[in-house]
Amino acid sequence: MGIPPFHWCLPLPMASANKPPSPRRRRAAPSEELLSVGEVAARTGIAVSALHFYESRGLIASTRSGGNQRRYARAVLRRLAVIRVAQRMGLPLAVIADAMQKLPDGRAPTAADWRRLSASWRDDLDERIRTLTQLRDQLDGCIGCGCLSLKACPLRNPHDALAGEGPGPHFPPTAMSAGKPADR
Repeated sequence: MGIPPFHWCLPLPMASANKPPSPRRRRAAPSEELLSVGEVAARTGIAVSALHFYESRGLIASTRSGGNQRRYARAVLRRLAVIRVAQRMGLPLAVIADAMQKLPDGRAPTAADWRRLSASWRDDLDERIRTLTQLRDQLDGCIGCGCLSLKACPLRNPHDALAGEGPGPHFPPTAMSAGKPADR
């Protein structure tokens, strides 16, 4: 019979069933169980750096262990699910953070909380849908033709006139509101 060649990878014999579990292995009751940042990242699929960022922005909160490690209440899992859904809807983190501030700390968002949050975001989402639909329809004609006409194209920005609108691409207001390319 002999020892298998890879005996070091076999499980160790189980401790007696009469022995209490090791203190390191003891699981807290669900109401008091705290999760490490790695456990939260594994459960949610959100990078540890993103969790730290969310915490710095007040979207989630943690406590600290004796070794100064972050520990999260289980309720953070539901909060993170709400945050991710809101992000997928295109909401900026500032809007999401404002909504999260209205939720009670220390408990997972309820169905009633979600209804209240989603109702408050509805008008913004409807406007985003209208804008994106209009943008899609205009880009089909504009970029589809390949001309990028300097007289009719809403992407034209002479003398960087739209710099005051902030970083990134911007359409002149007339281009999006009129439903046709601007005469610039």
